[in-house]
Amino acid sequence: MTQHNSLEDWLAQEREQNARFEAGPGAGVARPEQVAGLSGLELMQAMLAGRLPYPPIARTLDFLLIEADEGRAVFQGTPGPAHLNPMGGIHGGWYATLLDSALGCAVHTRLPPGRGYTTAELSVNLVRAIGNKAPRVRAEGKVIHAGRQLATAEARLYGPDGTLYAHGTTTCLVFELPKG
Repeated sequence: MTQHNSLEDWLAQEREQNARFEAGPGAGVARPEQVAGLSGLELMQAMLAGRLPYPPIARTLDFLLIEADEGRAVFQGTPGPAHLNPMGGIHGGWYATLLDSALGCAVHTRLPPGRGYTTAELSVNLVRAIGNKAPRVRAEGKVIHAGRQLATAEARLYGPDGTLYAHGTTTCLVFELPKG
């Protein structure tokens, strides 16, 4: 599931992706006419290419979509002072948000045009504090099952050295999007 690259490789990929995002429409929500007729994978690829806006939460929580393939999505995040809990550690909600994003977007890549999803269940296991040794982490989600009404996926949150920080699973409800 996990590809390990050097931190330098991760930072280079981040710079390239940020340039595509900023050359495009920036942060926002795509209008229905922009996504009409696109499969989930086509939508994710258009976002990666900078043809569609990327979600504003990515800017708020300092993470970004890095890769999306059939049944797989990868997000990269920068843990920092804005993400600290009262005890000085990275807040568990930040871990969960990266994992939820990778899980949901992996499911999204398997949806045909006209279908949407929402997270029905999210389970997150934090296994190690991120600490100062990981200037970047990646959440990699992979679909386990994609059915007509339910989809399941699993994800791992890891550092460039392969250290596992958290893992999670989701069950997503799949539904037909409203027409028009």
